[in-house]
Amino acid sequence: MPSQSVLEQKKAIVAQLAERLKSSVTGVVVCYEGINTEDDTKLRKELRENDVKYTVVKNTLLSRACDEVGLEDIKPVLEGTTALATSDTEYAAAARILCNYAKDHENFKVKTAYLDGAVIDMDTIISLSKLPSRDVLLANVLGAFQAPIASFARAVQAIVDKGGVEACAAEAAQEEAPAEEAASAEEAAAE
Repeated sequence: MPSQSVLEQKKAIVAQLAERLKSSVTGVVVCYEGINTEDDTKLRKELRENDVKYTVVKNTLLSRACDEVGLEDIKPVLEGTTALATSDTEYAAAARILCNYAKDHENFKVKTAYLDGAVIDMDTIISLSKLPSRDVLLANVLGAFQAPIASFARAVQAIVDKGGVEACAAEAAQEEAPAEEAASAEEAAAE
């Protein structure tokens, strides 16, 4: 039977895991079997750079933490080697990095994931993994906001290049004059 100090340590780990699960917006549970140290180091570095916390966890401790936070649907996959990747701010980073990593490593598998406190299915995990990074999404939004302004600036520049508003007005008047003459000629022919 474990000693009282070991039980206290395990309770503390479960409490930390439960707090981590509660405070994160997303998390991915993976089987990390069969990866070497060099690949694992590269993976951890990429996850750290994207503000994703990645740790190897004991299945029984993660299971108890899941019970505490209402993520019981994760428990059926808690067997074999298990690692947990969580993010407090970025929704797609963990799924994107780990799913891409799993494509290149046969034994590395994504088991399950949760999003905003609810367990999600594999199709949702794969869809989440295909989202671009937060920076790319922000750049796309800013580009969409900037497009009308850029179009207006190009139109103004075209007017300036033609010699200003007066030159454009004179050109428009010249184009309208033959049209008015043709309309007058049609009216005269109709009478």
